[in-house]
Amino acid sequence: MDPWYQAVKTLHIVSVIAWMAGLLYLIRLYVNHRLETVPVVWERFQGMERRLWLAITVPAAWSAALSGGAMAAMNPCGTLATGWFSAKLGAVAALLAVHFLAGLWRKQFLAPPFPLSTRAFRLWNEAPTLLMILIVALVEFQPDWGTWYVCP
Repeated sequence: MDPWYQAVKTLHIVSVIAWMAGLLYLIRLYVNHRLETVPVVWERFQGMERRLWLAITVPAAWSAALSGGAMAAMNPCGTLATGWFSAKLGAVAALLAVHFLAGLWRKQFLAPPFPLSTRAFRLWNEAPTLLMILIVALVEFQPDWGTWYVCP
């Protein structure tokens, strides 16, 4: 296997791990933030959420997207043409939607009213995990769902 491809794949895996950790922790912080009533602690949560979002979650998402795109470009007939990869991209799009919702919620936490209840945040905290399981299963098993174009 091409060493450049392996390097990009390594970057992609590390980026996805960091992105998932950031999303899962961020939404969990929202659960605790929503329960908090003391203004000083409320401000501390805002700072933690801001740093996690800007220093880990967003850069990791960009790195995962760019390295994933690079891998697809390096091996277009091995990925882009397959049905399982199309399903994976759909699940990644759903994960990006959760990512953007988490960013929106962070902004909404800057001024009450709160965006969602603690129960709703607890439920949303499961979405990245379920999507991650689906994505990993698609990559690992690569079900033969055909191809949608023939490579040259």
